[in-house]
Amino acid sequence: MKKLSYIAKALLVSVLFAACHKTLELSPEDYFGDGNFWKNEAQVSNFMVGLHKQFRDNQFMFFRLGEMRGGGMSNVDVQNTSLNELQIIEQRIEENSAGVTSWAGFYGPILQVNLFIQKVDDAAFLTADRKNYLLGQAYAMRAWYYFHLLRTYGGVPIRTEPEVLNGAIDVVALRKARATEAEVLALIKSDVNESLKLFGTAASADKTQFTPNAARMLKGEVFLWSAKVYGAPADLEEAKTALTAISGYQLLPSFANVFAYGSKDNAEIIFTIRYRVAEAEMNVASFLYSTFNFNGLHYKDSTVSAGVGNFLVDPLKIADVNSLQVIQRYRYTFELFQSYDVADTRRNATFYDYYKVTTSTTPYTVTVRNTALVKFLGTIDANKRYFSDDWPVYREADRLLMLAEIANAQGQDPSAYIKAIRDRAYGAGKDPAPFVHGSKDANELAIFRERAKEFVFEGKRWYDLRRMQYAGQPLAFKSAAQPYGVLDKATQAYKLLWPVEPGIWTNDPLVNQTPGYLTAKPQ
Repeated sequence: MKKLSYIAKALLVSVLFAACHKTLELSPEDYFGDGNFWKNEAQVSNFMVGLHKQFRDNQFMFFRLGEMRGGGMSNVDVQNTSLNELQIIEQRIEENSAGVTSWAGFYGPILQVNLFIQKVDDAAFLTADRKNYLLGQAYAMRAWYYFHLLRTYGGVPIRTEPEVLNGAIDVVALRKARATEAEVLALIKSDVNESLKLFGTAASADKTQFTPNAARMLKGEVFLWSAKVYGAPADLEEAKTALTAISGYQLLPSFANVFAYGSKDNAEIIFTIRYRVAEAEMNVASFLYSTFNFNGLHYKDSTVSAGVGNFLVDPLKIADVNSLQVIQRYRYTFELFQSYDVADTRRNATFYDYYKVTTSTTPYTVTVRNTALVKFLGTIDANKRYFSDDWPVYREADRLLMLAEIANAQGQDPSAYIKAIRDRAYGAGKDPAPFVHGSKDANELAIFRERAKEFVFEGKRWYDLRRMQYAGQPLAFKSAAQPYGVLDKATQAYKLLWPVEPGIWTNDPLVNQTPGYLTAKPQ
């Protein structure tokens, strides 16, 4: 019974979680569920499982916020379908087309975490160690949500009490202006430090929930962000201390095996979102080719020189095992695929490349170059494909590359960390172009290139562009000296942060628009 599914356990707390889907202006319709809950350890533990199930439900939002604006996704349709969320991919986010609404939906989960903290604080039936561990998880989770809000919107309203679930129904009293970025960052730091204090010397066991090592990874990322985005260099050492305190993980010899369905909880994983066959799946199918447009038209030949006749019909067995016609609604750029060296094992473990040629010319002309994401292709069970690979939140490769970034920011040589990543990608002693320690800017670009290849579809690229720097400015800004920028600093600098939609003002007139966007508000 110890390994009950998230769904089974989450059902036990569904009454309380129903309040999540109501606006902050409404109180629960009744307190029957609450009055009979919070009575024993099993209920509390199951509520924490429910919080992690809710966390899993937000996986695609974590990806959307952390990667879609990062320049790795294409706005060009090559399969006669239509691509989704182009306003985000093309940086066309404005007040009336923000791409994400309602603060990304994160205040619902935050409300539940706040309730959990309040109830567990008062739970006399828990041992001190168990209470501290559960609260450590809750504070880490709240820090995670606010960290996403900070990196997305900047300053946001801070709510650390479950006002609505405590019966607050005064709409005016519930209104709250946006805190400053400094105040939100201070809350995040406080929460992650409180989490680690509560965890104490507890071991990190269940990789599908927040653990002490997951909290240390979060602290490393938060303090690295603080050091580089907000100009607090002393935080580099705090980040380094948190990351170097993590041990017991290692890079798998095979990059592909890190994500394989049969390799869950492997030695590289520090914290992961769990999916299981017949329980839950990721939204990966929309990154695959359309079988209707693929069949009989395309062939795989990376050199595009093998002539014709190499036609393939659904080589990834998408339609055959699903009775489902997936349609490619999201594409990565072919240039991202080309950025991998042919010998880099991450290339074919991440993408399946395919082409369309015309045979009416000599030499044959390539008219389509495209890729399908295969990094999280899932597993086939009973003749059905399930996209149920786990989604890593943190893994050892991330820890090593954050340490490389910290070393570079402190004027030290990051070679050892980068070498470990590249040795896994190419094989020890087979790297065709080993990293050579250079200037701080050159090192930063080298680290970004490794992160760009390592973490496709892991929700990190946009945040990397915002945090990492070249010539004293974020990589997100276009520059003749570095090719990764996506925003023009002179005209689009304000778009580092996202706007809030007018509906936010309707519900709470105290909330101001993100600086740089139109500020006309309904009176």
